[in-house]
Amino acid sequence: MMETTNQSTEMKDITIIGGGSAGLYAAFYAGMRDLSVQIIELRDRLGGKINFYPQKLIWDVGGITPIGGGELIDQLVEQGKTFDPTVYLNEQIVKLEKIDDLFVATGSSGETFLSRKVILATGTGIAQPKKLPLEDAIKFERTNVHYQIKELEYFKGKRVLMIGGGNSSIDWANEIEPLAKEMTLIHRNDQFKAHEAQLSKLEKSSTTIKTHTEIKKLIPDHTQTKVAAVTLFHNQTGIEEQISVDEVIVNIGIDRQANFFHDNEKLDLELVDNGYLIKGDSKGITNIEGLYACGDTMDFDGKLRLIAGAFNDAGNAVNHIKLNLDPDAKPKAKVSSHNKRFDEKNQKLRAHLYGDKL
Repeated sequence: MMETTNQSTEMKDITIIGGGSAGLYAAFYAGMRDLSVQIIELRDRLGGKINFYPQKLIWDVGGITPIGGGELIDQLVEQGKTFDPTVYLNEQIVKLEKIDDLFVATGSSGETFLSRKVILATGTGIAQPKKLPLEDAIKFERTNVHYQIKELEYFKGKRVLMIGGGNSSIDWANEIEPLAKEMTLIHRNDQFKAHEAQLSKLEKSSTTIKTHTEIKKLIPDHTQTKVAAVTLFHNQTGIEEQISVDEVIVNIGIDRQANFFHDNEKLDLELVDNGYLIKGDSKGITNIEGLYACGDTMDFDGKLRLIAGAFNDAGNAVNHIKLNLDPDAKPKAKVSSHNKRFDEKNQKLRAHLYGDKL
């Protein structure tokens, strides 16, 4: 399904596969460099994995004070569309071929997308939250077993159990704790994979933290439709306990299917991490000429796995593409305050903001 009416056979300078943080910033930066772009996104909306936590507060994007995931997506999309890239949604790339100096990407719809260069911004593959490994867990997903958090206020005044020990679990627990009647977090070991400041904040809060603890049983209420209590067990001692709950949040990781390049032997991409990540460098260069990668899909020494790092990856990849297509070009885009591509946009914005005061 196309978001625009452009023909998919139109030649572009760059095809960006993936419409998350890295892909959207690559589209924006490519526009600054006067390169034509098409974005191809598997899902029905742009934004990538941030869509999993629309209400989570994100603190670590440079120059932006804490911002909700949904709001950040809106701003990323607006920025990514600044120079009118062609956007295709609900389109999964199933094959990518290099024919002479051109790339042909084939979508699951049968459409083909042509470009001189390609940037892979596909994250860590097709991601879905890992499900709670209990036989009856699925029947409570429509009531009070959650794999995503859409409304923080929903947990106000409730007894909440958080399962997990990663960044997202700690962040969510910190967000919910001031609202909840009781907040409990369990983790299967005692090593948390979380930013130190957030973990320290959780430890100082009223949250009950139980390490080496796992969930053994979900106990339903009298209607058999909601979880009323859970049985926990300590995996070192075997001791069990039962606690009452109103809501259960499961945040135990992501099940990821390999990206399309995992099985695309014709590409012969150099991969790492059991084929889930592309081996590249800080300029986004892969072992295939003309094929670049940025964001979470790529790995290199010194890689910064933050949204801010994805922006840097994207800019570096686009700069290298520009120089490859036009060796006489400047090595980097001019900053926005001196970039003529923003002159007309700046005039319109100033007129809107200041009107007759100009």
